[in-house]
Amino acid sequence: MTQPPRPADLDVPSQENPSLEDLSLEDRASLTSGSGTWRTTAVPGTVRSLTLADGPHGIRRQVKGSGDALGLTNSVPATCFPPAVALGSSWDAGLARRVGEALAREASALGADVVLGPGVNIKRSPLCGRNFEYFSEDPHLSGVMGAAVVTGIQSLGIGACVKHFAVNNQETDRMRVSADVDERTLREIYLPAFEHIVREARPYTIMCSYNKINGVHAGESHWLLTEVLREQWGFDGLVVSDWGAVNDRVASLAAGLDLEMPPTGTDQEIVDAVRAGRLDEAVVTRAAGRLRTLTERAGTAGRFEDWDVDAHHDLAREAARGSAVLLKNEGGVLPLDPGARQRVAVIGELARTPRYQGHGSSHVVPTRLDNTWDALNAAAGQDTTLTFAAGYRLDGTADADLEREATAAAGAADVALVFLGLPDDAESEGFDRTTLDLPAVQADLLRQIGWVCSKIVVVLANGGVVSVAEWQDSAAAILEGWLPGQAGGSAIADLLLGAYSPSGRLTETIPNRLADVSSHLHFPGADGHVSYGEGRYVGYRYHDTLGIDVAYPFGHGLSYTRFRYTGLDARETGTNEWSVEATVTNVGERTAHEVVQLYVAFDEDLPTRPRHELRGFAKVELEPGAGTRVRFTLTGRDIAQWSVARGDWKIDPGRFTVEVGASSRDIRLRAELATPGDGHTAALGRMSTLGEWLDHPVGGRVLKERLGTGSGLIGAGQGSSTLLALARGIPLAKFSTFGIGLTGDVVDELVAAVQES
Repeated sequence: MTQPPRPADLDVPSQENPSLEDLSLEDRASLTSGSGTWRTTAVPGTVRSLTLADGPHGIRRQVKGSGDALGLTNSVPATCFPPAVALGSSWDAGLARRVGEALAREASALGADVVLGPGVNIKRSPLCGRNFEYFSEDPHLSGVMGAAVVTGIQSLGIGACVKHFAVNNQETDRMRVSADVDERTLREIYLPAFEHIVREARPYTIMCSYNKINGVHAGESHWLLTEVLREQWGFDGLVVSDWGAVNDRVASLAAGLDLEMPPTGTDQEIVDAVRAGRLDEAVVTRAAGRLRTLTERAGTAGRFEDWDVDAHHDLAREAARGSAVLLKNEGGVLPLDPGARQRVAVIGELARTPRYQGHGSSHVVPTRLDNTWDALNAAAGQDTTLTFAAGYRLDGTADADLEREATAAAGAADVALVFLGLPDDAESEGFDRTTLDLPAVQADLLRQIGWVCSKIVVVLANGGVVSVAEWQDSAAAILEGWLPGQAGGSAIADLLLGAYSPSGRLTETIPNRLADVSSHLHFPGADGHVSYGEGRYVGYRYHDTLGIDVAYPFGHGLSYTRFRYTGLDARETGTNEWSVEATVTNVGERTAHEVVQLYVAFDEDLPTRPRHELRGFAKVELEPGAGTRVRFTLTGRDIAQWSVARGDWKIDPGRFTVEVGASSRDIRLRAELATPGDGHTAALGRMSTLGEWLDHPVGGRVLKERLGTGSGLIGAGQGSSTLLALARGIPLAKFSTFGIGLTGDVVDELVAAVQES
């Protein structure tokens, strides 16, 4: 089945041969803002107009003449694929790329040139209202999955727009708040996903975020948009604002923001600034040229008139199926045998009226919509008796009659499938959640069912993690379905009835309580500022470093089989390059996928960095008894830390551990490796400590030659007494008043001698 012809207003722009020669300043300035909510400005005969469409998990093309300016309530039907919260949980980059390709085909058919997605912001707090649009609490996983989506989209000549750059980790006060975060944390947690995508997938566009970073709006940060993004990472595409994120046209353009969306009618400000000498005209020309380059890149492939609606629905079903996470399965209650003689109570309105996506700019009108109740009826055998009871109202209000009906149905069943989750108004773009709890009426219903049924399977529908600690003992099995897109209902049925084994893994930790989250005391801030006081210790980096109990750890997920890990081989292949290999074998009785995870670990009595960090993963499908060799490559960057003093990555010499396992807390194999470091020697100065001088290969020699080895000061380098330890921590310049001959002039001589060596 193919998509019906496009509405007439969804035209596909024709190819042109763009040129900026002889354009007036006014024309060039006009190219730095849009011509409407979703279209860039054209200069006839020179630069064509482009159409941008919301993503990131489905194309949202506004219907012409719809009531609201952004088209949030009325858009053309398109496939609603699983949002990033689900797709990321697949840990399957190949699948993500295929979803990207499908998004591109639909964008093309609907007349769009650029898809506004994917979103790769870090899940700093489980309360962020937009977490359903983001992949993970981990930057490596976010970067790999985001790059796969970008590669898929751009393989068909449609541009991808990676967002929201950068440090956009909350919805509260998102247009004004300053994210106050140190540079090491920025470089190691909040920027790497963007960096990986820029280097590996070369996105056509990047969208800057609304928020400030350390007091400067992201869209006005020359450091972020030019120094880091372009000069350090090599980004050669176009930077577009989030819709309404520009506060100062001139400052934004000078910082490196090329395109304001939607237009504010302030192009004359650009012209006036150039003529007044406040803005270099070359900046305007460069930004206009980047838009021209985008029109060229987005016009390199043939256009599609339609797409196979059935095939894309099937892909959405596959993606949802591969993303659901089996958290718990006591006694092997799952899968249910569809041919068995059994009574199954399906309880919960969410089984019949699915919640499959979040609200806000990513909301898609689906081409069709599956629900699990219908899918179970279609797949179950004639000996399986299915009964349905709503159990609760979706608006969260109590209904005693519905609860009694559901409890009676569960009491008469062999197994109860209880569908729980968050209501539509609980999570959305524009505001953050205030609790991790399920609605009280749902928790109460589950307790009542627990009294009358011994086999309970909970199926969850939510865009951000929910607390399970208070009720999970009532359930024999828990299947986290996330927001699974338009085919999620059928996908969940596939898993419950055993047509496929669950293969999703957690991309974020499920804490026992909100107070256990590292950002809890800081999120979402106040008085226009939010402090990232937890630093690099986000998600599992915090919990695993401190050994804090969690409900389910990062990377966790069960299947309907078992896997054995053997034969770890970790070896050096070059200077600061290593290979890591291990064999994974399916020792169970069902074909299933395993997600093999590689962590780099540092064992420290006093932690100076996260205990371990994900550095690789591979999803493999194995038949019963089959095994495969999984291979990873590590580089120096994988063990490096950001040095603020050096302004670059640094590798300290020493030993580290590679860990291969099934989650951050299910490590099966370990091996120790060593690095010589990066060979960098820190510069010494007047305020470098005595210990730093003595430990320095040149500074120690120069200091000893100048003062003599018999000096009491040099003796501070020996022993371990409190006095000697104190001396080693004193800056060299401070010894000038101690009467030991280390005057200010001598210190200057020492510094000069080191610099000359």
